[in-house]
Amino acid sequence: MSNPVEMRQPVETPGVGGLGRLLASTGVSIAGQGMVLAAVPLLAASLTRNPVGVSLTVAAGYAAWLAVGLPAGALVDRWPRRRTMVLADVARAMLLAGLAIAVALDVASLLMLVLVVFAIGVASCFFDPAAQAAIPQVVGREPGVLARANSRLWSLDLVGRSLIGPPLGAALFALATVLPFASNALTFVVSALLLAGLGGVDRAEGRSAAPAGVRAAMREGVRFLWRHRELRALTLGMASFNLTYNIAFAPLVLFAQDRLHLGDRGFGLLLAMIAIGGLLGAWLAPRIQRRLTSPRAYAFGLLVQGIAWGAMWMWPNRWLAGAALVLIGLSSMTVTVIGASARQSLTPDDLLGRVSAGTRTLGLGSAGVGALLGGLVGNAAGLGAPLLMSFACALAASAYFVSPRRLAQR
Repeated sequence: MSNPVEMRQPVETPGVGGLGRLLASTGVSIAGQGMVLAAVPLLAASLTRNPVGVSLTVAAGYAAWLAVGLPAGALVDRWPRRRTMVLADVARAMLLAGLAIAVALDVASLLMLVLVVFAIGVASCFFDPAAQAAIPQVVGREPGVLARANSRLWSLDLVGRSLIGPPLGAALFALATVLPFASNALTFVVSALLLAGLGGVDRAEGRSAAPAGVRAAMREGVRFLWRHRELRALTLGMASFNLTYNIAFAPLVLFAQDRLHLGDRGFGLLLAMIAIGGLLGAWLAPRIQRRLTSPRAYAFGLLVQGIAWGAMWMWPNRWLAGAALVLIGLSSMTVTVIGASARQSLTPDDLLGRVSAGTRTLGLGSAGVGALLGGLVGNAAGLGAPLLMSFACALAASAYFVSPRRLAQR
């Protein structure tokens, strides 16, 4: 007998206004997060030269998804999505303001930094599924429209997180250590104010079918995600891509300083190369979506990422590293847009928060594992070893997504 979950069809919802506010909120808050993306490893590197210690600050945010990602997704499907996003932004603003005060008073420690990054990650476990579930309510569920909306949203994300934020954050960090953390706190406040006026986004459609308890809701979401062949492939693709990426990226600040001889500003500019490639990927993604299945897109994305990390390992040159990160940004943005659009199109509205959270729990949990692996490998075998490991993992994962067995499952 078929489970009722498997018989569901995606709920069609009409597009309503509000994409502009979502885009504005994303642009403001992600620019702040981009500052901290550069400032956190720089602060960690000033507190310790141990690759494991630096990698812990990267892994902490991902570990939050393993801790609370699934229950957060179940609650997001029950709570008003706008209120959830606003409260998450307020919580992140308060946490960063506290860290900024600690930095200003010169009492910040590596443990404090790890705990704050983890707590911010917990707030993101509520914000991100709510934001992903809100997009189909705002623009509708037609795949082409979703791809274009996600392309715009993730383009802003990448511009702020990699192009504008990191160079600015590194420059502010060099000027005064407290500035990037205080600035990100302010951007979360502005984001919350923008989202407070967002209309047409509330609880999920299809509330009558929701299980009575949070645990039952979690089980329903996981069961639907795993039994749906395409969604399962998307989840495994995201997990393998993030694992590979973070093995190399987590200790990258030490590689950039010691092997590429880059200072704080140079590291910020190096991260900005990811955004340049990502903008090209955002432009290409809707076009690629019409020609490639999601598993094929992940196969090519992993192949490009692996070649780029391998090139950085073989020829540790700052100019080649910049070019390699452009390719990594292109592949990352392409699979992100294609994956998010397919997931939103395939998932019923009343399950979208849980499916998004389940995907991110595995995807970002694997990113945390990758960050820890990168730190351990770098500590044991040298700063070039994580790049070599990423190269090997990416090629293996790419081969899986084009293997005859994998194609037979389609």
